[in-house]
Amino acid sequence: MNDELKDPAERSWVDIELEDDFDEEFENEIDDGRIPPELRALLARRKKSTLDRNLYFRELMRLQAELVKLQDWVQHKGLKVVVLFEGRDSAGKGGVIKRITQRVNPRYARVVALPAPNDREKTQWYFQRYVPHLPAAGEIVLFDRSWYNRAGVERVMGFANEDQVESFFRDVPEFERMLVRSGIILVKYWFSITDEEQQFRFLMRIHDPIKQWKLSPMDLQSRVRWEQYTKAKEAMFERTNIPEAPWTIVEGNDKKRARLNCIAHLLTMVPYGEAPHEPVLLPERVFNPNYERAVLPPELYVPERY
Repeated sequence: MNDELKDPAERSWVDIELEDDFDEEFENEIDDGRIPPELRALLARRKKSTLDRNLYFRELMRLQAELVKLQDWVQHKGLKVVVLFEGRDSAGKGGVIKRITQRVNPRYARVVALPAPNDREKTQWYFQRYVPHLPAAGEIVLFDRSWYNRAGVERVMGFANEDQVESFFRDVPEFERMLVRSGIILVKYWFSITDEEQQFRFLMRIHDPIKQWKLSPMDLQSRVRWEQYTKAKEAMFERTNIPEAPWTIVEGNDKKRARLNCIAHLLTMVPYGEAPHEPVLLPERVFNPNYERAVLPPELYVPERY
């Protein structure tokens, strides 16, 4: 029997959540229907995901449930977790971050995505503006790009000179060792995609008005300077892949697989168990026989257009 034909009382919360999450897939299919003619030939050559959609959503829900357990454990034990997301523009960092944070408590698992440094910040010690965002006990912080901007975009685009880059390479291993010695669990991900896949994703953003905001001048320059970014990435790995905080590469051409693989790996980086919980009981509502609910004027309500 199909889930939609079941009696509502027989459907579990998992069934309901899965049905809700399938809407995202439908939105993606609508997106495909809006692809302009000039991109259809490119789409026809694009390798599609072979991951079954039902399997994807069930695994995503299972992994997200484990992330909730992980967060509970981090709070229970007072752990401090930092996860860095770096990689090619449009490689899927934002999509993974969204799935990681989708069901956890945002008070204790937060995303940091800093803008370009202002004039004052440019005069500070390079790592200074990142330090205030580091976690306290019981917190998980996800950096959507991090101090590795200096090894990537700042180096390639000429915002940092070679002396500043060399100073960064000398300092960052010790900076990260200091973080680890302080008790922070530091995880570093690099998202990788092919030249052709990045081209397709950029073209989709250019031709889709609701996605154009995702493109910045720096993103467009990353296409021109693909090889320079590759050389910068290789130098970064060579100088900063330390035992205390190694890099892990996520293959990002298949978005769904990248999301599942990254979350599954993250769960292995922090040993966790079941955190103890006090049983949650819903208290009885207090009824006042003399209370009458006031009638509010209709103009206070959002118009019911749907």
